[in-house]
Amino acid sequence: MADEGTSRKSKRRRRSRRYNPDGTMTLIEHIYEFRRRLGYALLAILAGGVFGFIWFAVKLGPIPSLGDIITGPYCALPDDLRVEFDGRGCTLLQTQPFEAFMIQLKVGIVAGMVLVAPLWLYQFWAFIAPGLYSKERKYAMTFVGFASLLFAAGAYLAFFLIPGALALLVGFGGDEFATALAGDKYISFVLSLLIIFGVSFELPLLIVMLNQVGVLKYAQLKKWRRGIIFALFVFAAFATPGNDPFSMLALAGALTLLSEVAIQVSRFHDRRLDKKRGTEGWDQLDDDEAAPFEYTPSSIDEPEPVPAERTKRGRSKTDDIT
Repeated sequence: MADEGTSRKSKRRRRSRRYNPDGTMTLIEHIYEFRRRLGYALLAILAGGVFGFIWFAVKLGPIPSLGDIITGPYCALPDDLRVEFDGRGCTLLQTQPFEAFMIQLKVGIVAGMVLVAPLWLYQFWAFIAPGLYSKERKYAMTFVGFASLLFAAGAYLAFFLIPGALALLVGFGGDEFATALAGDKYISFVLSLLIIFGVSFELPLLIVMLNQVGVLKYAQLKKWRRGIIFALFVFAAFATPGNDPFSMLALAGALTLLSEVAIQVSRFHDRRLDKKRGTEGWDQLDDDEAAPFEYTPSSIDEPEPVPAERTKRGRSKTDDIT
């Protein structure tokens, strides 16, 4: 058993960047590493889900419970638009057995995934990072950081708009209708709106990424600007749940503003690239002449120095002879 534990430890050590700086692994080692990282990520998500499940019904000091946060937009509706049962105030309907437990579990898992996102995202990052150069890792971390901020901004905007969207959607009936929302339908509406807004805010980042790798140029984006704006409004009309014009216009307006920012970023990138091409003389080259590119690959991180004792023990007889 001791030999088996030592063998596993030595295998993990050989897969680490310190002892294996080029990050090379066999196919089986890749599968084992992916399984290990996936297991850690699932454990982090499970821990976050347990915390979110408990938080759903418990206040954390000055922070309200997750259930109060989620039902806040519904409870913000005027009293004459909501149905109250037995003087219990603002409550959602449970239309099926076990429905309340499943809602609490679903909301808790989603909230837990958001709270522990750095933990499980790090596991996937640690899996792919050994195969990247330092420059590639720097760009990847930049895009991941911006993607996280954009998703959070989109979700926050959606949560800010939900009370107005609900008031608009349930107010068409006038005095002839009162709203008693089923818990499952309401929670699905809120979560879908948060996810749609968060994912939609990644579209401008996609434009910047395609421009950085040379797929989209600023000249093309400038020519397609009107078409892009029209496509964003059409996308917002189909993407927003409930099809209310309030959420649709808010999503389309935010995406239009972010897309314009992405187009301007592409403009500065292409201008800098054109200036570099002119300085290095790329435009004056003939079609059959090689461009003066730098063919030396970027170096990986320098490995950590090996301890002197380990170096002494690891020397071969050939080294001693030399």
